[in-house]
Amino acid sequence: MTNYTLVTEFLLTGFSDVWEFRVLYTILFLIMYLATLTGNFLIVAVITVDQRLHTPMYFFILNLSVWDMCYISITVPKACVIFLLNNRVISLVGCAAQIFLIILCASAELLLLTFMARDRYVAICQPLHYHVIMTPRVCVQMTLASVLSGLVYAGVHTGNTFHLSFCRSNVVHQFFCDIPSLLKLSCSDIFTNEIVIFASAIIGAGCLSFIIMSYIHIFSTVLKFPTRGERRKAFSTCIPHILIVIVFLGSAVAVYMKPTSNSFLTQDMIISVFYCIVPPFLNPVIYTLRNKQIKEAVRRVMRRTINTFRKTIIISTNSDFGSKK
Repeated sequence: MTNYTLVTEFLLTGFSDVWEFRVLYTILFLIMYLATLTGNFLIVAVITVDQRLHTPMYFFILNLSVWDMCYISITVPKACVIFLLNNRVISLVGCAAQIFLIILCASAELLLLTFMARDRYVAICQPLHYHVIMTPRVCVQMTLASVLSGLVYAGVHTGNTFHLSFCRSNVVHQFFCDIPSLLKLSCSDIFTNEIVIFASAIIGAGCLSFIIMSYIHIFSTVLKFPTRGERRKAFSTCIPHILIVIVFLGSAVAVYMKPTSNSFLTQDMIISVFYCIVPPFLNPVIYTLRNKQIKEAVRRVMRRTINTFRKTIIISTNSDFGSKK
């Protein structure tokens, strides 16, 4: 009988052992993290404050921004600790929590992106029925469905992963805990896990097919619009969504569908950045640069905030002057 020691904690991996590079990676990750939090928080604040943006499309964008802030917060702070302090240790429970939260956020975002494609389809292809189909109640139900599905999806994957025994090594060749990296460390049969990942890929492919079919109908309808301005306006609401879907799903498929035995570690880590960090970072950039209504709303909110601040200063100055008299 072979003797082995069960793993109770894992060691995550950084991009480099050179101190100067570790500091550089920390700075880059922190800049992207702070920019992501600031941009997405700005979107949430603007959509919440501006009554003109209380529509289904912006309701979904608001929820997507909230998930993006949660999503990037799961991986980047711990990665910065690894890069800067070389503290690579993560407990078994911490690793399980990280995987659960990552899958929860990723699956909820995928469903939200699918619902957003449905929203754009109804808005452009069935405009007369838009307010009948996409009611506030339906939008809330879609959001709750994405959360509940994400919880179930994350629970299944996390339970299925940590049902395995890890005895080959405790070094995770990734800057966060993810399922493909852990499967390489397992001394148990991982056939069931691979089946579950494949089934998940089929669900993801179904969402992607729905999005593609929605946009085929959308583009065929938009091209029939009589004026160039109408076509440009329609495309401006669709292109940001398409870009986010391509980056998010493309990089996730590249990591999760690659055979574990043929995986290049550094390449996997770089691709992981694209589906864990880049989509949340790009979301506010794309939506604020490509969306005229959000840019106008940001200007209105900033103008209102500045005016309120000026009035507060004037009132405070007058009250101080009156007290001195």
